[in-house]
Amino acid sequence: MLTYPDIDPVALALGPIKVHWYGLMYLIGFALAWWLGRWRARHPESGWTTEMVDDLIFYGVLGVIVGGRLGYMLFYGFDQILASPLNLLKVWEGGMSFHGGLIGVLVAIGLFARRHGLHFFQVGDFLAPLVPTGLLAGRIGNFINGELWGHRTEWPWGFQLSCERFPRQCLDQPADTLLSPAVHASQLYEAALEGLLLFAVLWIFSSRPRPMMAVSGLFLLGYGSFRFLVEFVREPDVHIGYLAFDWLTMGQILSLPMVLAGALLLALAYRPRKTA
Repeated sequence: MLTYPDIDPVALALGPIKVHWYGLMYLIGFALAWWLGRWRARHPESGWTTEMVDDLIFYGVLGVIVGGRLGYMLFYGFDQILASPLNLLKVWEGGMSFHGGLIGVLVAIGLFARRHGLHFFQVGDFLAPLVPTGLLAGRIGNFINGELWGHRTEWPWGFQLSCERFPRQCLDQPADTLLSPAVHASQLYEAALEGLLLFAVLWIFSSRPRPMMAVSGLFLLGYGSFRFLVEFVREPDVHIGYLAFDWLTMGQILSLPMVLAGALLLALAYRPRKTA
């Protein structure tokens, strides 16, 4: 079994100012998306300029941060809002919802498309292959933060956690236990599937001309499917638990519409066209 390394969530502390790895990983994800977008925009057939990419990433960053935080607090932490509305602002403590971020990005795409006179899915299809870079960085940030662990496992790549730092993982163990039973590193599973694999699939798929909505549809279908599957080994939020059947989670409930929407967009994109 693997042992989770003792990683300090704070990357840099300058007096009262603390720079967290979680925030840095988001910054890295945005930077990668910006660089890849500008690289694609330099191809004459793209129909994009580097200035448009700069503008789009700015809109996207706002959508991710605002939507992600609001979505997490509404879907998973509404009790924290009731306890103190200021908890909405504590992004550095973790707590970002992909599904909330997606809603924020959809709003941002609509505003950007309207400003530049583009179709909504022209923007969505260009942006979709860039998103997994942010997902990859964000899930690595979850791993560094030591959050979103999975169920216990006997697989050799499971991680044992420090009982001092993660007491909840050791509740049924003797008091002098130092390391927990091994658990799935579900953050890394998501980083591999929603990040690396989804990026590779979308980048290759979108490297050739595709009908409008196809790239966006594949993104929704791919992310929704991967997230739905990983939820089977990921522990549900303690204050929510399973919603039904002793296995259905909030993440699966929120991912299922993405799978359906992605399949619908692909069907519409590739529907037979009537000839005159």
